[in-house]
Amino acid sequence: MPRYKLTIEYDGTPYRGWQRQDGFPSVQQALEEAIAEFTRHPVTLFAAGRTDTGVHALGQVAHVDLETEWRPEKIAEASNGLLKLNSHTVAVLACEKVADDFDARFSAKRRHYCYRIVNRPANLTVEAGRAWHVKKPLDVGAMDRAAKVLVGHHDFTTFRSTDCQAKNPQRTLDTLDVRLAADHGAGGRAIEITTSSRAFLHNQVRSMAGSLKLVGEGRWTANDLRSALEAKDRKACGPVAPACGLYFMQVDY
Repeated sequence: MPRYKLTIEYDGTPYRGWQRQDGFPSVQQALEEAIAEFTRHPVTLFAAGRTDTGVHALGQVAHVDLETEWRPEKIAEASNGLLKLNSHTVAVLACEKVADDFDARFSAKRRHYCYRIVNRPANLTVEAGRAWHVKKPLDVGAMDRAAKVLVGHHDFTTFRSTDCQAKNPQRTLDTLDVRLAADHGAGGRAIEITTSSRAFLHNQVRSMAGSLKLVGEGRWTANDLRSALEAKDRKACGPVAPACGLYFMQVDY
């Protein structure tokens, strides 16, 4: 059975995350149903990462096995046509045939996420549902300096969900940077928290973002963040940032 790699973009707002769930819309279901409609057989997609409810993606990757060979361009074209027809906010950006041993999840060398904060007093309009709205001014420099505490190999128990199914809470965080985004116009400023690792724990990025927001507000220092990490206790974590600001950006293979 030929195997294909799909690069996928989606607005996660209408979906209960990536993974197919009975009774709830999911990105996986939307795309599997679109592909099954033109291939005329059931398919199962395997993703590089299972994003949560409301999380977006600009570069999610999945693989799928088909019963017959198709031109990759045709798979993308047919999928996008059916996704649009059914009013899904999902798009296949690219499709390519890959070796049988390629696995979207297990072949991944690095995953990249971005968390967006719009920092202004006024309510969000265009970016409502696509960023975390924080009214109080944030010290981006302090956030970036504190973020370096979390870079490296650590036990991230404090920064993972109590529902996390990973057997080991230890992860190696390759990068964690906080910076102002490009010009955001007169309506405030956008702050981006970017991070990369081979693998992340459930809710890890949102947990780190919520704690860094406390640093930006002046309620925590870098030492407070270090103490939270060293506590290895979920109760020591700051508030978990909302899903709407999180973007799965890219996967390296």
